[in-house]
Amino acid sequence: MGEDSPVAPPRVPPPQQADLLTADGVAVHAVHSPPRTGADGGLAVVVVHGFTGSAASPPLCAVADRLSAHCGVVALDLRGHGRSGGASTLGDAEVADVAAAASWASALGYDRVATLGFSLGGAVVIRHAALRGGVAAVAAVSAPARWYYRGTAPMRLLHLGVLTPTGRLVARFRGTRVARRGWDPPPVEVRRVVGALRAPLLVVHGDADGYLPMAHAREIAAAAPGCTLWEVAGLGHAEAALPDPLVDRIGRWLVLASTAPDAAAPPGVAV
Repeated sequence: MGEDSPVAPPRVPPPQQADLLTADGVAVHAVHSPPRTGADGGLAVVVVHGFTGSAASPPLCAVADRLSAHCGVVALDLRGHGRSGGASTLGDAEVADVAAAASWASALGYDRVATLGFSLGGAVVIRHAALRGGVAAVAAVSAPARWYYRGTAPMRLLHLGVLTPTGRLVARFRGTRVARRGWDPPPVEVRRVVGALRAPLLVVHGDADGYLPMAHAREIAAAAPGCTLWEVAGLGHAEAALPDPLVDRIGRWLVLASTAPDAAAPPGVAV
């Protein structure tokens, strides 16, 4: 080849797809994107969408693709969403979904597994890490601190969609199956369980979030010693609002926190 011959870019292996069986017998779908050249090949991040989302939604695909420049990625369809079976329990039994995805990541050969969740997914990854453990770091974006919050119009509409038969029917037409049976008893709220978390925690929230105000992020951070809180000006809600530079910033944090937690996750607020 001559000196001016173009150099082919490194070949990126195609994503792997799997149907995983949770501890309570639900089949959940996951997609593994290998780390790109130069990324941390020892770390996999389980990425969890918000309510009505999926691993195949364009916003989550964009996050997973960007994150693969930093580490391996396992994007998960929570139960009742996307290609997974079962019905959504709105943050309760979904802890088992994340556990199944984390186990698959370990089976793929990664020596460290972290989690990143958005909105409902943020609540789920915090509850998973606090109740089950076994992850090296956790990041939650636009996560609710408490259940039954109806302080904004979108959240009032969401409650209609999950608490009434008509609302659940509409949600089903939109591709999300919500369990008919409600919580009995309600699962422990994020703000109540986060203190048991032993992994480094990053909480990210925007001041333009139309669903959940910044107070939710601050409640979570206040209850979690050593939590890193980023209050981001102009950021909206969940994965659909996340710009590429912020995905990169979260990716770098996850790599550092999962490698050297004490050095990578200092307490305090980053604006």
